Amino acid sequence: MQINKFNTSLFDWYHQTKRDLPFRGIDDPYKIWLSEVMLQQTQVATVIPYFERWIQRFPTLESVAKAEQEQLLKMWEGLGYYSRCRNFHKAAQMVMKKFDGIIPDTWDEFRSLPGVGDYTAAAVLSIAFGHPLSVIDGNVKRVMSRVLGLKQLTRHNLSRIKNMLTNIIPIENPGDFNQAMMELGASHCSPKNPNCGVCPVSHSCRAFQTGSPELYPALIKKPIVPHYEIVVGLIWRGDSFYIQKRGEGGMLAGLWEFPGGKVEKDESLENALLRELKEECGISPKILKKIGTIKHAYTHFKITFHGFHCKENGTSIQAMHNSKWIKPEEIVNHTFPKANHKLFSILNDQGWHV
Repeated sequence: MQINKFNTSLFDWYHQTKRDLPFRGIDDPYKIWLSEVMLQQTQVATVIPYFERWIQRFPTLESVAKAEQEQLLKMWEGLGYYSRCRNFHKAAQMVMKKFDGIIPDTWDEFRSLPGVGDYTAAAVLSIAFGHPLSVIDGNVKRVMSRVLGLKQLTRHNLSRIKNMLTNIIPIENPGDFNQAMMELGASHCSPKNPNCGVCPVSHSCRAFQTGSPELYPALIKKPIVPHYEIVVGLIWRGDSFYIQKRGEGGMLAGLWEFPGGKVEKDESLENALLRELKEECGISPKILKKIGTIKHAYTHFKITFHGFHCKENGTSIQAMHNSKWIKPEEIVNHTFPKANHKLFSILNDQGWHV
C-alpha cells in the first residue's frame, strides 16, 4: 500500500463529502465524548436529536455530574443501552472529583473512567486531543479487511488490521482520519453491494481487485436469537396504576416498569400473570381484560409483550421501596423501556381506563 496516496485520497474525499453533524468541527472534549457514547451501536440519524436535546439541557460535564440519574435516564429514554447513560454519569462525577473537572487526555487516566473502553478512548483522545490512536469499529474492520484482502477476521488478522492502522494514521489530524475511515465504511464500503466505483481508496483495495469485494470479510453466521413471552399487569387503584423501578444492576437498570415476568412453558398468560404478581407484589388481582400484544427486539433476544388491565382484589399490593402509583398523565415524568411505550401507544388509542 502507498500510504501517502491512501491518506491523501481518503482526506480529500472526506473533506469534500463529510456530513455536517452537530458533534463535528468542535473542540469541546465533553461534547465529543458524549457523542461517541451515544453513537455506540446506534445510528447517526437516531443520535442527532438526542445529542442536541441533551446539550441544551446539560451544556457542561459539570451539569451532568450534578444531575440526578433519573433526569439523565429520562433524557436518554428511547436511545437504548441505558448502561451507557449510567456509566457516563458516574464518569462525569469521577472527572469532577478526581480530575478537578478536567477531562483527562492520557490513555490510562481516560481509559480508567466508567464505561470507557478501547474504542471510546481512542475516538475521544484522537478527535478531542489529537493523539494518533486508531479507532476500530465494525465499519473500519470491514474497510481494512478489504484493503488488506482478509477474508477471516481471526485474532491474527485483527492484529494485522490494528498494526496497519497504527502505521498509516497520520500525526496531524488523526481524529479526521478515524472519522473518515468510519464514514467510508458507513457510506460506501457496505457489507453488501459496496459502492466501489466512487470509493476514494479502491486503488489500494485488494478485495476490489478480485472483483468480489463483498466476499471480504466472510459473513459470520449469527446465532439463533432466543424468544420470550412476557406478561405484565396494569394494576389499577382508582384512577392510578402501580409501577416499580428496576434495581441498579442488570439490563434496563433504573427504569420504571409494570410488574410481571416471563411465561413458563405450557403456562397460560393469565396464570403466568397471577403467579408473577403474587411473587412480586403479594396479591392475586382480578384480571379485567387484555390490553394488547406487542413485539420487541433487544440485542440478544426478542420478546412478545402482553399487557392486561387488573385491579386489586381485596388484598393491597405489598409495595416495594422503589414503587409508586401514578396517573397516565404522569408517565412523562418517568423513564420506561421502549416495549412499555409500545403498550402505551395501544392504550392511547383504545383509552386507558377499563
